Amino acid sequence: MDTASILPMVTGPGAQNAELGTDHERALDQFLGALSADGYAGDVARDMASRLVAATDNSIYQVLPAAVLYPREGEDINRVVRAARSDPERPVSLSPRGGGTGTNGQSLTRGVIVDVSRHLNRIVSLDVAGRTVVVEPGVVLDQLNDYLKPHGLFFPPTVSTATRATIGGMVATDASGKGSRIYGKTSDYIESLDVVLSDGSDHRAQRLTAAELDEMLKGEGLAADIHREVLRVVTQNASLIDEIFPRMNRGLTGYNLKNVRRDDGGFDLAYLLAGSEGTLAFTKSITLRLIQRPKLRALVVARYGSFDAALRDVRHLLAAEPSAIEILDDKVLAVARTDVIWTGIAAVLGQAGSPDGMAVEGLNFIEFVSDDPDELRQRTDAAESILRTSMHPASDWTVVHDPGVISQLWMLREKSVGLLGRLPGRRQGTAFVEDTAVPPERLADYVAEFRAVLDRHGLSYGMFGHADVGCLHVRPALDMTLPEDAALIRPVSDEVAALTKAYGGLLWGEHGRGYRGEYSPFFFGPVLYAELCRIKTVFDPLNLLNPGKLASSDGRVPVDRIDAVPLRGEFDRVLDFEHRRDFDRAVACNGNAACHTWDASDAMCPSYKATRDRVQSPKGRATLLRTWAQLKSRESRGEAIGAELAEIESQTKLSLDTCLSCKACASQCPVRVDIPAMKSRFLTAYYRTRTRPARDRLVSHLEGMIGIARKLPRASNAVLRAPIVKRLVSRVLGLVDLPEFSTSSGIQGRIAPPNVIARLPEEIRARTVIVLHDSFLGSFDTDVIEAACRLLERLGYHVHVTPFTASGKAQDVLGISNRFVETAERATRMRKAYASLGVPMVSLDAATGLLFEQEYARCLPTDAAPRPVPGIERFLLDEIEAGRIGRKDARGGEAFRILLHCTERTARPETAAIWQRVFAHFGLEAATPSVGCCGMAGLFGHQVEHAATSRRLFVMSWRERIEAVNRDRVLATGFSCRCQVKRLAGRRPRHPIEAILACLEGHA
Repeated sequence: MDTASILPMVTGPGAQNAELGTDHERALDQFLGALSADGYAGDVARDMASRLVAATDNSIYQVLPAAVLYPREGEDINRVVRAARSDPERPVSLSPRGGGTGTNGQSLTRGVIVDVSRHLNRIVSLDVAGRTVVVEPGVVLDQLNDYLKPHGLFFPPTVSTATRATIGGMVATDASGKGSRIYGKTSDYIESLDVVLSDGSDHRAQRLTAAELDEMLKGEGLAADIHREVLRVVTQNASLIDEIFPRMNRGLTGYNLKNVRRDDGGFDLAYLLAGSEGTLAFTKSITLRLIQRPKLRALVVARYGSFDAALRDVRHLLAAEPSAIEILDDKVLAVARTDVIWTGIAAVLGQAGSPDGMAVEGLNFIEFVSDDPDELRQRTDAAESILRTSMHPASDWTVVHDPGVISQLWMLREKSVGLLGRLPGRRQGTAFVEDTAVPPERLADYVAEFRAVLDRHGLSYGMFGHADVGCLHVRPALDMTLPEDAALIRPVSDEVAALTKAYGGLLWGEHGRGYRGEYSPFFFGPVLYAELCRIKTVFDPLNLLNPGKLASSDGRVPVDRIDAVPLRGEFDRVLDFEHRRDFDRAVACNGNAACHTWDASDAMCPSYKATRDRVQSPKGRATLLRTWAQLKSRESRGEAIGAELAEIESQTKLSLDTCLSCKACASQCPVRVDIPAMKSRFLTAYYRTRTRPARDRLVSHLEGMIGIARKLPRASNAVLRAPIVKRLVSRVLGLVDLPEFSTSSGIQGRIAPPNVIARLPEEIRARTVIVLHDSFLGSFDTDVIEAACRLLERLGYHVHVTPFTASGKAQDVLGISNRFVETAERATRMRKAYASLGVPMVSLDAATGLLFEQEYARCLPTDAAPRPVPGIERFLLDEIEAGRIGRKDARGGEAFRILLHCTERTARPETAAIWQRVFAHFGLEAATPSVGCCGMAGLFGHQVEHAATSRRLFVMSWRERIEAVNRDRVLATGFSCRCQVKRLAGRRPRHPIEAILACLEGHA
């Protein structure tokens, strides 16, 4: 029987929500029953939301699994494998999953996904002297190297998805990336692999001496059988292996027959397992060799008038012995100029790629590393000498030594994949021939022919990659919802495969094969491919492990063909105009999983970081919103899909309920998947046919109620403090720890509507500043407004405050769109009235100020959109640079630490540097450390059901920052952040403006 999967192959747009057949349900139930009986301690997810989120990776494919497992301990993997084979007549297929960043469907399956990222993510032990580390497979690459940094060590192989790619996944694909020319691949650093074989037994794959190999060959059991068969294959086919495996940095991965047998007669099965993509065994634990981290780096950024010139210069630049040469084309640069990343690198790249700048079609990033500054200088000098005398001259170049700028430039390179998913129009950079590799000396000629292939098919494309090792990433622009575009996958793949082979290269040079396994016979040849199938058979006779990829187990179930696997774009063809328009960013999500970053100090995505549940991430929510939009489109055409729609609608709502609406995804996601905006639209539609909860109705009027209660702050506070009121608010409305009203009334006398400002003499109006009086600062934190007014007056300005201004933020978050539009229109009229007088307006809280340029601009007609309201820090810096604010040396003492609101930090990344420059102008020192979400996010932290998550987020990122220094030195720009710190740390941090004022007044 077909043992490839417990699920049938289904490809239609409606198939993703299809119920399992009775036999398959029975097999799954039996498997899960056996798993439970064996003491499995992990999580099991059979809900449609979890399955849908696991149905995609960073590839073009979409394959719905039967279930998703999250093992909690290493022994759980043994239990999973034993349960999968508990009924030999109906074995359950298993596919391992790490970061889910594969570009070729490596972890997709119609069977059961085993996701190690949620729990198996511990760094087990470190031997500094021996330079080895033991990790579980779910440890993230950046997590590991961050842990190793204090010890001066690192794990060298790197990938552009290092913030979420797992070590287990890197082993599975034998990953490498920037720097592989000198550092090699993952397999070069494997000391040993602890794996679970297909019979459920443990085995440690490590280098064996000739004597140890002989002892293994005499043994019994599956491990001994495997060693005997692999040894036979590599011995009998030694000359053929030597002939077929290319002699270049990027070898023929999956299965690496070339390096298993050592020259000294030894044997290392880890080389075979690395790159096998989970088809031979499950990785349980990994011991890695480490090396010393280089102390110094320099980067030469060379600009070229043509991409071909940049490519051809690489051969000559290698003589300078760089650690890496990475290349980018003009399409990547053009999109990068619209990304938040450009702020930190514009000074180096200048106008590269801009319409009005010099014509730059190629960039080479040439990196050098060393522990010796003289050696580093000699190498950069050598590179500059080559650039000056090259036959393919660069237009110009810059040598960068600043570690921060170098990191920003490499971040641009890392984001290239995502940036090509944000091209203008429906056709986006698409991964399917994205990692070809050829000998580097032939790269330029190869690329010329590659471009000719794409040009023949009328495709535009972006190119970037590891030019020093001949590996180029190419993303042809396709609209996969169009059948004619999807149909190009086959001919382009076939032509590129033939081209790479003709140049002595590979179709898969870095990202593994996945569903491209059908090309294995073409590159390995019929004899070696047959041997690969025999190896697969001895490892996995029941075809349990990631079937359909790389090689067939005994030929019974062939590997999947690239055009026989469901494509993600197929499911989007049902979208009608309205839902495609409103949820276009959900459709645009390409699965790059930047939202799954491990680092708690990264702003995106707080709900994922708190739960490690991918359903509660931007990718997860985009997947559910996209599926819901598909079903709504089908419903609008009269299809009877009530049960499917109800299930998805409910699970989408649950996922969105945990979204903090911080908007980090709107700017940090490479393709700008703006979940808060789509959440608002979804909730608007959701409640068209439902009654809103009482709390939602109350919150929609909250700012109006605040405006009344703030007039009697002491009485209002007395009511809020009453125990019976607290209990009532908690039980009925589900709200806790509400802030108290400010009792200071110092700003009342400063309020001046536009008609009052209009009557001011022109010379006074020229030095007048208007402070935005938002409902939250103006009700609960008036000290900040008062401090801003006093500071500006001290600097020589006339200061007035707007009347109490409702923002409507809560209305937008809840999807109460009609009221939000009304609120936005009122606020916009006010803004325009002041703007017409030529008087600058500043905001003191980014969450409010950004509404004018983001949410209001989104919901109002283009001609009615308001002007942005800059933050006070931007106003101060502009005035300083214009010479209108003289230097003033304040008494500040030790350095301040400014913690930025996460919305501000992601939407206005330049803010950190602006605050530092403003503080420096007043003789003050300030640092702006990276920090994640504080966990408050407006009302989120006050809601009973989110209290635990709110506290967890604070502990994950903010508590350490607060406790690390004198609390008087900690400043917070966000109103919500200050509330959270006061609630959970017992003391309200000041706004930066308050600190500057206090220092100028001599009482810092």
